[in-house]
Amino acid sequence: MNIATFILKNAARNKRRLLLSVLSAAVSLFLLVTLMVVLRELTQPPSDGDSSLRVCVRNKVSLAATLPQRQRAEIEKVPGVVVCSPFVWFGGKFKEDEQMIFGTIACDPEKLPQLLQEMKIDPEEYAAFLKDRTTCLVGHDALESEKFKAMGLKVGDRFTVMSGIYPTTLELKIAGSYRGTIDDRNIFFHHKYLDESLKDWGLTGMWWLRIDKAESMGPVNTAIEAAFANTANEVRAESERAFQMSFVSMLSGLKEVIAGISIAVLITLFLVTASTMSMAIRERFRELAILKAIGYQRRELFAFILAESFGLSALGASIGAGGAWALYTFADMKKATGGFFVSFEVTPHMLGTAALIACILGIASSLAPALSVSRMSVVEALKTLD
Repeated sequence: MNIATFILKNAARNKRRLLLSVLSAAVSLFLLVTLMVVLRELTQPPSDGDSSLRVCVRNKVSLAATLPQRQRAEIEKVPGVVVCSPFVWFGGKFKEDEQMIFGTIACDPEKLPQLLQEMKIDPEEYAAFLKDRTTCLVGHDALESEKFKAMGLKVGDRFTVMSGIYPTTLELKIAGSYRGTIDDRNIFFHHKYLDESLKDWGLTGMWWLRIDKAESMGPVNTAIEAAFANTANEVRAESERAFQMSFVSMLSGLKEVIAGISIAVLITLFLVTASTMSMAIRERFRELAILKAIGYQRRELFAFILAESFGLSALGASIGAGGAWALYTFADMKKATGGFFVSFEVTPHMLGTAALIACILGIASSLAPALSVSRMSVVEALKTLD
């Protein structure tokens, strides 16, 4: 019997305890990785490569406040602005008492492909969208969702959508679908159609711009804010990323809750691992005393204990963190979460963090048993366990 076999046999001596210990570590690390993924999704919204070229211009006072459409001409004059489109979050839903999970957005249909260059649309469907202002483009994921399938909606069909924000109801015809964006669940329709339904509204929710290069972001934002400074409709211009992060700042309380749960998971995992190792070593105190009597050094006995503890933690980490990676990589988490999370990615950093935690726990939980073994008297140990 070699040393590796000796360690494995000792670890598997009580198979029930071994199984429960490994599963405890696996479940704890699975939960920890899940919490890290959720925290990342909430604090780092997904973005595409062109997000650094898009600018959001909104009312400086409040996101809910509107802006006059006459501002568009002034914004388009700013050097560096390539595309400017009105943008209104309609807050659409099919029924009065339900919440629609898809974004329903009024925009300039002619500017949409330039604003979202990653968007892929069939040319014929896009031509039909431009031709009829009562039509809309529906994201591929929305069109394939259970909601649309349950209603039997497909390209060419009409549906009625009401707003939870504006006092109007719109009838939209699905001109086509699109895909390729970071979130293919939105519905885009004509801003002019909304304007007409609100009796020549003359306003918009905000402006979405595309600039010529990333270096123009600062000068463009400064110029736009200066153009409407000291007016009745002052604006705030910011990058798409900054706009997303303004929503993230509202989740500080939730982040603290997730952090607290993560700490509780780590403490529980440490207590379980340390308790398991203490019981295992206490049962083998006599055997370790015999090994010490026949010439094994303290460092060798410590190595046996460390290897067993480290192995249990590593196995639990492989099952827990590896299982989380496999589940969230190959399962359709967008569908499983009802579209709440666009992506649910387990990054190498998260796996590395889980592995590091497992290593630390494996070492820390072996210290107390190893210290007891190093201090034991062979005679006393044999007397105690006789």
